[in-house]
Amino acid sequence: MNFSSLWRGKAPRLTTTLAVLTVSTLSSALVAAPLDKADIKFIGPIAADMQLKPYQTEHQDAIINSLLPSIQKPTTSITVFGEKLTWQNLDKVNALTLGGLQALKFSTHAERFSQGTLALKGIEKAQLFINGEKQTATKQSYELALPQGDHQIVIIAEQVANWHDVEVDFSPNTDIDTLTFSSAEQHGLSAQQLFDATTVNALSMAPDGKHYLVAKRHYQDSTGNQANVVTELKNDDQQTIYRFESSQPSNIIWSPDNNYLVYVLDGKLTQLNRKTLNLKVIAENLDGAGNFAYFDNNSLIFSWSKSPTTDSSLTKRYRGLQDRWSYARTISQAYLLDINTGLSKALSQGPLSHSIEDFNSKRGTVLLSRGTEAMQAATHPTTELIELNIANASNTVIGQFATFNQAKYTGDDIYVTAGPDFKDGLGRNLPENMLANNYDGQLYLLTKNGKNAAPLSREFDPAIGQLEVLANGDALVKVTEQDTIALYLYDKSKQRFSKLNTGFDVVEQFSFSNNRSPAILVSGSNASSPQQLKQLTISKNKATTLWDSQPHEYAHTNIASLEEFNFINTAGTEIKGRVYLPSNLDKSKQYPALVYYYGGTSPVTRGFTGRYPFNLWAEHGYVIYVVQPTGATGFGQQFSAKHVNAWGQYTADDIMQGTQALLKQYPFIDKNRLGNLGASYGGFMTMLLTTKTDMFSASIAHAGISNITSYWGHGWWGYLYSGEASKNSYPWNNNELYSQHSPVFHADKVTTPLLLLHGDADTNVPVGESHTMYTALKLLGKDVELIEYKGANHQIFARDQRFNWWDTILAYFDKHLKEQPQWWQYLYPEK
Repeated sequence: MNFSSLWRGKAPRLTTTLAVLTVSTLSSALVAAPLDKADIKFIGPIAADMQLKPYQTEHQDAIINSLLPSIQKPTTSITVFGEKLTWQNLDKVNALTLGGLQALKFSTHAERFSQGTLALKGIEKAQLFINGEKQTATKQSYELALPQGDHQIVIIAEQVANWHDVEVDFSPNTDIDTLTFSSAEQHGLSAQQLFDATTVNALSMAPDGKHYLVAKRHYQDSTGNQANVVTELKNDDQQTIYRFESSQPSNIIWSPDNNYLVYVLDGKLTQLNRKTLNLKVIAENLDGAGNFAYFDNNSLIFSWSKSPTTDSSLTKRYRGLQDRWSYARTISQAYLLDINTGLSKALSQGPLSHSIEDFNSKRGTVLLSRGTEAMQAATHPTTELIELNIANASNTVIGQFATFNQAKYTGDDIYVTAGPDFKDGLGRNLPENMLANNYDGQLYLLTKNGKNAAPLSREFDPAIGQLEVLANGDALVKVTEQDTIALYLYDKSKQRFSKLNTGFDVVEQFSFSNNRSPAILVSGSNASSPQQLKQLTISKNKATTLWDSQPHEYAHTNIASLEEFNFINTAGTEIKGRVYLPSNLDKSKQYPALVYYYGGTSPVTRGFTGRYPFNLWAEHGYVIYVVQPTGATGFGQQFSAKHVNAWGQYTADDIMQGTQALLKQYPFIDKNRLGNLGASYGGFMTMLLTTKTDMFSASIAHAGISNITSYWGHGWWGYLYSGEASKNSYPWNNNELYSQHSPVFHADKVTTPLLLLHGDADTNVPVGESHTMYTALKLLGKDVELIEYKGANHQIFARDQRFNWWDTILAYFDKHLKEQPQWWQYLYPEK
């Protein structure tokens, strides 16, 4: 049974009538004690004239499961077959027998991982659900194993002889298995909410701004790891005009004349008439095709990839470093497709893949980028930007660049995003003795022939990410700004950046119209509030909320409070951070704390949810400190440049100094109960910190790097990332960096219990990195655990694995920081 997901219903904390069942309320033999009927809600009879109960039919489970969501909702009543039924307390039920079905609902709160038996007395036939999951009974008794937090219990009864005889009893396994029962509606944030809640999956706005497509995704128990996605076409009055429910469209584009919507569905390129809603299949058999865009009203431009046939030979000869990638020999070319006939023609050819950067249908030109070699033996592969003239098939080379991200037309010129080293360091804002971090994106203006270029963001600290160009030639850029993701407008005529007021800490997706007063559709969230969908016009720079997940997915939910916490490190630099506090914080008590960081070249942004759920950890009674150590982008070039050739040198100091400053600022944090964790480069930092300090009582590294040399040589992108993180440094010319900064070379210094987590199919940081550290620590007799996730790559995506992963993290910290090993022992019993 999986009880990792807390429920969406009720919790006991804010109620005045609590029933606390502990050993003190029971006999010394830990016998069962009945729940107070005033703490149990009752509704019924449901369909009193029901001639056959569900168990008397062939569809019992389907009938009960369909009813369950209505019972789970925190409502005062439900209407069944036109009859309104009101929830009441079980102690108010007067009838001895009732027809149809009846339902009971209550909540239980566990202060720690707790086990016991829940028994139903007087109910002959029933199904019991915890957090929406059906439980298996032995003679109407159910074994509970509940993590800390709030859980909803629903009982749907089909046969009861006398409701006066009905009791629900709980027997704890031990005297520490304490549960509190209640009918209150307020509850703590749950893992299930964070993962399953409806979120915006895709956005696309029509050029005229009058229609938009929005795809929303959610998960549920019945579909497991399979996401449920619904895509709707809406007008500017928020009315749904067209809806996709089963098969979902992809690669959605709008015609320049605003008349059509084109998308790929079930392998077919399909055109939808916006006025008549008539459908037309434009083309089929387009395997490997993507990135469709209207070139003009009559044709589409797209990329078409071709993978080599399956190699059945006994050996594989590597032709270059990229051959470690499974897709390295896939070639992609640009094509043009005639909408009327479905005929496609190639625009590029040869052994090199070509990527479409942008196009200008009026001039008949296409901007393409390509590598200069099929298999480059370089840590900084060179990108060539060319302009293709479709009429005569001629190519003009605009330039070759060691750092390059995007290129888009703006009038007669070209916007380019790239690192500070673009065109011999044109974007550098650094002292001469510092090497630039080219992950710190900059914006440039390049003349059409490529001879002249101007840096546009050299004095602009946020790191430039996604680039889009408005009809008037201004640039819309998504940037990393400290620990936020923001939208900025670059006014080309005034040569200045201005921030758009989205109201989000983290902008996730955006789409915009091409009319005279462009509208922007944007989704995002804040550190303490979940996802919303908004629309704003650039001229007014004010957002209007179109959809908010808060009332739908997080009603009656306690969410951690947030405080900013910054400190000055010993180098005199301000290091930003934030602290999440449990919703029921009592400052007179001592709390364990978790310190989270990445430490790589990106900050830990302020999204509400994600792979590392800070709000959830706080709900489990931990103070959470998220620190943004030296080396991250978004804080200016000098800050990010310190990531180069450092491999934890500054980062470790910032984390340790920040933790010490945290303890001074928050006296209710117990200095003897500190945990730390990070993933990828953050996993490397966790391993490194265990060799440098004993201030932490437990540490977790997910997909961490233990040996910089093996990661550089084995990880799919190890040599590319190291091209910045270890710029100009190699094992043969800087062996101290590769060895002495690698945690495994200092494994004998580790004193902290360490949990290593890794997907066994990780191509980014191969699982051998955790194996290496595990081997060293085991041989040294250290306290180390290694948990692998079968079939998982660098990130844990699958719903069942994600819940188990979150449980494993919390159970490990509960064991070491709360002296509560029971959850860990339940998940990983000794054989």
